[in-house]
Amino acid sequence: MKKTFTFFVFVLMALAACSRTPAVLAPDAPADSVPNILGEYAVNGFDPMGEEYGGRLTITPGSAPNEYKMQWIVSGGIHEGVGVLEGNQLRVTWKVLTGPVETVTGTGAYTVTVNGELYGARSIDGTEKPGAETAYPNQK
Repeated sequence: MKKTFTFFVFVLMALAACSRTPAVLAPDAPADSVPNILGEYAVNGFDPMGEEYGGRLTITPGSAPNEYKMQWIVSGGIHEGVGVLEGNQLRVTWKVLTGPVETVTGTGAYTVTVNGELYGARSIDGTEKPGAETAYPNQK
């Protein structure tokens, strides 16, 4: 009996560890008080076809004020883009550098939270429906 109970507890713990509970994001940052978004992020998203992906996003300074260079290393390839921060909104254009299809381009629109998280839509040019992406800053 004790072995059976232990087995069921183990199975329940394993199932709980495998279940995906979406992380709760912090509130949106006020437009006049956006945290620094430079750095490394863990990325989770769904492309416009509904396929889930994950990876890493790196944000570095751009060549103009409020401009950022962005590089995603995600399932399927490397994407690079440029983002412009206006208030708490980061507008992005991007393209695929490596991957199965190298002519893909798109746009994105993210909201920045008070904790520096990014969430929003990421679109592929020529598709009707956008995907969704969330980026969580890596702890320093």
